[in-house]
Amino acid sequence: MKIYISADMEGVAGVVTDAQLGPEGFAWRDACELYTEEVLAVIDELRSAGATDITVSDSHGTGLNLKIERMPAGVRLVQSWPRRLGMMEGIDASYDGAILLGYHAGSHNPRGVRAHTMSSANVFDVALNGAKVCEAELSGYIAAHFKVPILMLSGDDAICAEIAASLPECETAVVKHAISYHSADSLTPADAIGVLRTATRRAIDRRSEIQPRALTGAVTMDITFKNHRPTELLAYLPNVEQLDAHRVRFVGQDITEVSSFFEFALNYSPDLKP
Repeated sequence: MKIYISADMEGVAGVVTDAQLGPEGFAWRDACELYTEEVLAVIDELRSAGATDITVSDSHGTGLNLKIERMPAGVRLVQSWPRRLGMMEGIDASYDGAILLGYHAGSHNPRGVRAHTMSSANVFDVALNGAKVCEAELSGYIAAHFKVPILMLSGDDAICAEIAASLPECETAVVKHAISYHSADSLTPADAIGVLRTATRRAIDRRSEIQPRALTGAVTMDITFKNHRPTELLAYLPNVEQLDAHRVRFVGQDITEVSSFFEFALNYSPDLKP
C-alpha cells in the first residue's frame, strides 16, 4: 500500500498565530515539533495498517518545517519550492490514497484559524470552474487527476466542515475548534495524536469506499489578488484574461496545467536568485 501525505501547519493542534508559522516567529521551532509529531503519528498508524511506501510533502511556508532527521527510514520527504503540483508535488497514479494533514479553511470561509488560500498576504480567493475552493479542494482535484482518493483530512472544525461538502466520503479529524482567525480551543498534542490515529485507521479500513472526485475537461482558474500589480502584470500574458482590478482568469487543459500556472503566478519575480 502506497500513501501520499500532504502536510500543512495551520491545522495542527496548538498552532494559532503568526509567531508559530515561520522562522521569524519566536514559537516557530516549538510549532515545528508539534507538526512533526502529528506527521509521525500518522506515518506510524499507516505502517501498522500495512502501508509500505509513504511520501510526505512539507507544504507549509518555506517547505522546510518538518524535522527530516525524525522521519523513519523508508519515508520520502518533499521539501521547499517551487513545485509544479504545489502541495501535492510527487503524487502520481501509483499511490493508493492521500492524506491531507494540518489543513485549514479557505479565504472565503468566515470561520477558521488562519483561513486563507495559498497566500494570506497576496490572495483574496481562488475559484475553479466558477466555484471558490480551499487548498484542500485544490489538492483533492490534483490527486483525483491521477485517480488517487483523499482518504483523510485533519485540521480545525471549519476546514473539516468545508471539505465535507466537496469530499463527503473523506474521513476527518478535528484537532481544534476555531474561535477566531488567531484563536482556537485546541486539543492537547497527546489527545490530537489519538484522534489522528483513529481517523487514519478508519480511512485505511474504508479506502475501497472512497472515490476520487476529478474535474474533467478544461479547467478555469480565477485568482483574486489583494493588490493591483500582480493582476495587471499577469494580464500581459496572452493566455491570461484580466476580469477586473484584482482578478485574472487562466484556462488550462487540466488541473495540472492550472496548478503550474498558479505556482508561477504566486512565485515569479524577475529578481529571483540564484
